[in-house]
Amino acid sequence: MRNLGKAFLDFFVSLKLTVVLLGLSALLVFFATIDQTNLGIWGIQHKWFRTFIVLQDVKGIPIPVFPGGYFIGGMLFLNLIAAHISRFKLTPKRSGLLLTHLGLLVLLVGELLTGLVQEEYQLRLDQGETKDYSESPLYNELAIINTTDPDYDDVVAIPEKMLKSGAALQHHKLPFRLVVKEFFPNASLQMRSQAPTAPPSNATTGIGLQTATTPLPITYKPDERNFPTASVELIGPQGSLGTWLVSTQITEAQTFEFEGKTWKIIFRPERIYTPYSVSLIKFSHDVYAGTDIPKNFSSKVRLQTPDGKTDREVLIYMNNPLRFEGLTFYQASFANNDRTTILQVVKNPSWLLPYIACAMLFVGLIIHFGISLVNFASKRSRRPALA
Repeated sequence: MRNLGKAFLDFFVSLKLTVVLLGLSALLVFFATIDQTNLGIWGIQHKWFRTFIVLQDVKGIPIPVFPGGYFIGGMLFLNLIAAHISRFKLTPKRSGLLLTHLGLLVLLVGELLTGLVQEEYQLRLDQGETKDYSESPLYNELAIINTTDPDYDDVVAIPEKMLKSGAALQHHKLPFRLVVKEFFPNASLQMRSQAPTAPPSNATTGIGLQTATTPLPITYKPDERNFPTASVELIGPQGSLGTWLVSTQITEAQTFEFEGKTWKIIFRPERIYTPYSVSLIKFSHDVYAGTDIPKNFSSKVRLQTPDGKTDREVLIYMNNPLRFEGLTFYQASFANNDRTTILQVVKNPSWLLPYIACAMLFVGLIIHFGISLVNFASKRSRRPALA
């Protein structure tokens, strides 16, 4: 057992392991960069970096092909800790090097937590518009909304990943169940009058009666979007209520009545609601004089809470985000001839860790090279002068 433990420790403190892991890291970045043309930046993050094992689909079978970012990063983390426990002693001369390595460990932990807990949304506001929610640029949801009460909407949101063809879904707040007749990760819609040869639709009510659906391959290009589309049948105690065509291309909710209540159904980007509202007062797009080259983007917004404790105006511009109650609002883009602002909304409880890690690295390197410089100067001053 002692020999086994020593072999285990020798493996993790080995400098050869460090070199191999760094080489694998470089290869990981190389392969992921090549694969980006197939999956896009979000796809490769989940396939290559935020995973332990990279899986490649071969004729429908996932085959392990390379260690993922979590595995390589975790091994580097253990390698660095084992090396410090085994080799390094805490002395003033090595304090800078120790602080630098601790900074690297904090950086690795920060990246792990960011991959696990960070959420990103977008807040799109027209001038004068007010919203208390942001929408995901990547994920969608099927929302079933009870709008009977004029004071509030009772919403049941079903994540897109649950909408598989043939799936039967039930929620305790809904007096009916949902059956997914068809689901397409990407599709185009057009009026049936413009596509007379299109196959019949599964829809028996709503806009789907006049709409033709054409399935499309999933796109990963940064300037293109996928439009997931589904045919959903609602079934009550007495039988079918009808089949609706829902798609992220259909931006208006479809309304129906059941058991004396008014309901709406819509396929939309996933939302995160906040206990406060943000209003766009003015969006500014500044350019350099005599050119169309962007100089600055900024959004003047009003932040309000229902209790009135917070009611202030904030200017959001590049490198100057708004941070409030765990969310950070960045100026991301604009649209609609400068009348619409697009704010990136990020929820990341570990956002401070990279800053702390960089500060530790900076101070550690200053201490390490400072001590080396002092020792060098001291030795030089003690060197006897030449005759």
